Amino acid sequence: MRRYDQLIIGLFIVTALMMIIALVLALGVAPDPANLVTPAERFAQRIFYFHVPNWWVGFLAYFIGAVAGALYLISRKEQWDAVEISSIEIGLTFNTIGLISGSIWARPTWNTWWTWEPRLTTAAIGWLMYVGYLMLRSAIDSPQRRARFAAVFSILAFLDVPVIFLAIHWWRTIHPVVIGGEVGQGTGGFALGPTIQMVFFVCLAAFTVLYVTLMLVRLRTEFLAQRVEHLRQQFMFL
Repeated sequence: MRRYDQLIIGLFIVTALMMIIALVLALGVAPDPANLVTPAERFAQRIFYFHVPNWWVGFLAYFIGAVAGALYLISRKEQWDAVEISSIEIGLTFNTIGLISGSIWARPTWNTWWTWEPRLTTAAIGWLMYVGYLMLRSAIDSPQRRARFAAVFSILAFLDVPVIFLAIHWWRTIHPVVIGGEVGQGTGGFALGPTIQMVFFVCLAAFTVLYVTLMLVRLRTEFLAQRVEHLRQQFMFL
């Protein structure tokens, strides 16, 4: 068994253990915030431990994708294109889950599944941009041209990420500012007590390790796809 396979198996085991611990802590150990009164609000608050890590992984994946895109434009090495597409695919998956979990949280808290407040609006725009990124890649046949256009697109799309993050600080919004804001700021906000902070950072670490694991698996698939493409091009000229 190769070292790469051993590393992936080891990471799968570590990820599974960390996710189980995170689930137990979020559902059974984390206390209910004092300012949330109704049972529906208390239940919805538990989503916070998975909703925020999903967005964190998405932002991290988009950042790595943008860096890989820039490195591809500089070096023209296919490895960076593989890192870019792999990371962005994973990031889009996590952000899709983030949008869905946010809507589930919003229903009992805001009495609606969706509202066009600044953070949600910019998040929806970002999600659509990365869907467009995948559509762009699928529409171009030439590997070199596809990688070049995709690299530029990944850098431009990432510009929306800091806007999403800072939207609740720049504009008045009902979205809670749990991290870096005053207690109760925004509808559904709550204070991060010591236990809540501990559970939150465990969940954050678990999702980060999950991203690393998925990234290694996806990279291996993408490298194999690049090798198949090279072989296909060679046979076309025989």
